[in-house]
Amino acid sequence: MSDEGRTVKRTVKGFTLIELLVVIAIIAVLLAIIMPAMRRVKESAKQTICKSNLKNVGLAVFMYLDDNDRKFPNYRSANGFLWYDARGNLLTLSDGSAYWGIIYKPYLKETRIFNCPSLRRVPSLIYNVDPDAVQEAAFALNFHSDARNKSTNDLRPSEFIFCHDHMEPRVENNERDMFHNNDTPGAMNLTHYRQGGSRSAQYRDIWRHSIRINEPFKTGGRANILWLDGRVTTLEETTGDDVRMRWYTGAKK
Repeated sequence: MSDEGRTVKRTVKGFTLIELLVVIAIIAVLLAIIMPAMRRVKESAKQTICKSNLKNVGLAVFMYLDDNDRKFPNYRSANGFLWYDARGNLLTLSDGSAYWGIIYKPYLKETRIFNCPSLRRVPSLIYNVDPDAVQEAAFALNFHSDARNKSTNDLRPSEFIFCHDHMEPRVENNERDMFHNNDTPGAMNLTHYRQGGSRSAQYRDIWRHSIRINEPFKTGGRANILWLDGRVTTLEETTGDDVRMRWYTGAKK
């Protein structure tokens, strides 16, 4: 018989259903292992960007102080997240919706240094502003009444908190929104945000870096602090026993 008249049967063997299920199960297990690690890497990158931006804010502050006899500006009523009005004009510090960073605008290449990628949505829940605005207004100014309008010559820069990546644009209400607890051992800080407080739903957005615990009022997370000497440090979630009130007031002892 010639080759032309011969029929050759070829059997193509595919995956069985069981084999496919095994492969899918293996992929699912690998994803379950890899995804948490990827989330940690992503959060670590956000933390690095946030700390780097805080350092750059510190540089802008130094330049301002050098030009103004080492005195802090009068931030007036600025306690919002906005840099510009609806027409694109830079706001003034007398506008309540203005962000305090406006005073340092002449020393900045771009306002993006006030960005912290971990803070994206919270302000829209507290303030009636576009949530995208916080992308360039993510750091909270220390506005304690005892520290306002002081000269830096009256302070210990290494022991004075200039700002941190709290979720409010400006903190001034002592233990209600600051990290100290009025130097009262066993008392609570951040009472505005803790259980029973008017902003309790946003507690987890304060200690939002490196979160390890999934509870409403316990995160195991961190916050970042910019000190007046330009250092940026990490603060572990705390009730305030390890945070001195003088770091906000500027008292030397």
